[in-house]
Amino acid sequence: MGKLALNKKGSRRITVDGVEYRWRIRRKPSYMQGLCWTPMTYAVEAADGNESGRTLIVTSSHAHPSNWAGAKAVPIRPAHVASSIREARNRGWEPTRAGAPFQLDRSSGFIAQP
Repeated sequence: MGKLALNKKGSRRITVDGVEYRWRIRRKPSYMQGLCWTPMTYAVEAADGNESGRTLIVTSSHAHPSNWAGAKAVPIRPAHVASSIREARNRGWEPTRAGAPFQLDRSSGFIAQP
């Protein structure tokens, strides 16, 4: 399976342990995120432009900032992204190797809205 292309527009760069990555939060929430039934996700990939690399998909424990339920949203900070990258690398994510997206679930503590 090919890599999910991370749109460069709106992505941010981050360097973790000497390696440069790009990360991006989807601007509009999915339907489930908009209703606060599921937490916000964001994508990370190696910034070297290697089209065959694996994308990291991180499920946070935060509501999407553009949710429709009015739930308080905590911003995803670069320290959270760096921590997620390190955890994923420790769990086997290899951003420059081909493969399906690597899922990292950090949603512990998320409370869905009724």
